[in-house]
Amino acid sequence: MNELNGYDIEDLKVGMSASFAKTVTEADIVLFAAVSGDNNAVHINEEFASGTQFKGRIAHGMLSASIISAAIAGQLPGPGTIYLGQNLRFKAPVRPGDTVQATVTVKQVIADKRRVELTTVCTVGGKVVIEGDALVMATSSAQRAG
Repeated sequence: MNELNGYDIEDLKVGMSASFAKTVTEADIVLFAAVSGDNNAVHINEEFASGTQFKGRIAHGMLSASIISAAIAGQLPGPGTIYLGQNLRFKAPVRPGDTVQATVTVKQVIADKRRVELTTVCTVGGKVVIEGDALVMATSSAQRAG
């Protein structure tokens, strides 16, 4: 691990995993709408959302997916990691008050390019709400030393 508690490419092994959980609040949804400009009524208007297939408001999919980023940046590989790509499949809605747990697992380490392929899964109460995979660039102890 590096000095900021992350893993360098040299430390990573297939099968390593880490998780991060966050409860999605009303404030998160309102602030995400403001920051992103995504003011879809299904996220911010209960009256409108109650008439949809979801029967109530849901969190933005990308807000829920951002919890994956927190797991990657804060846990595995950790600080200094650079996102290169992410594929997402949204499986179920996340509602205000739900606790989303993002789990990332090392699928492949490409050491010479400092690349790491990760499987990414978000769950709420054990139910998968998002699944996908990510490609990131990890830090390197050799590069810092050189």
